Amino acid sequence: MSMKMDFTKMHGLGNDFVVIDGIGQTVALESTQIRRLADRRFGIGCDQVLLVEASQRAEADFRYRIFNADGGEVEQCGNGARCFARFVRDRGLTEKSALCVETLAGLLQLHLLPDGQVAVDMGQPRLEPTDAPFFATERALRYPIAADGLELEIGVVSMGNPHAVLLVDDVDQAPVAHLGPLLERHGRFPKRTNVGFMQILTPNHVRLRVFERGVGETLACGSGACAAVVVGRLWGRLWPNVRVSLLGGELEIHWAGEGESVIMTGPATTVFEGRIEW
Repeated sequence: MSMKMDFTKMHGLGNDFVVIDGIGQTVALESTQIRRLADRRFGIGCDQVLLVEASQRAEADFRYRIFNADGGEVEQCGNGARCFARFVRDRGLTEKSALCVETLAGLLQLHLLPDGQVAVDMGQPRLEPTDAPFFATERALRYPIAADGLELEIGVVSMGNPHAVLLVDDVDQAPVAHLGPLLERHGRFPKRTNVGFMQILTPNHVRLRVFERGVGETLACGSGACAAVVVGRLWGRLWPNVRVSLLGGELEIHWAGEGESVIMTGPATTVFEGRIEW
């Protein structure tokens, strides 16, 4: 017995998604199906699959679920959140321009702006190593970590999902393909981690490449951009408003400091709609 499922292909700065309406159609996805959807040769192709569901929480408009290309469900995806907001509005699932959505990481506030961009209140960054989780004896600004015989220094922050951030002189020359997988699966990150390689150009402009947990390097990572700015601010290198240049384009990140939410603003683009038959 075959099953047909409607989907929408979207991207945020080239970080691409298969977005599925789980409200207007019955959807039951298994990890093998998610991997097939994400496969760029035998499926549709995407970094993450996003599922729109009704929320059981009275204060939330929707439930937002995120599955990486490897089939695993994860807590947070900033670029996906912008696409989620654009999707539910464009599909007529809501008339609101301010949305509250339920995620594994908690409630997320999304704002559709008049210029078509979407601002996401990513919540307060969590800075205790146990929040990532990351094995360390106590919280620190910088953590030494060994990988492939190298002694590195990283910042660690949770944006609802774990992030390690390294400072590099030139992101174009950064060993993303080599160090990314080593740090992603490093023993001190029991749930693995996303890895950001940040080059600071000025106090309000950085370049960033991100090796995403369960995906590999992507053209953009919203939560990674937020984490990088948080780490750069904690290190005293960045101002509250920072332009983050990723391979796929630019995001604006605002963080006033500890105790405040991180606000991420950027585009969300629909590529095409289709139907897949299992």
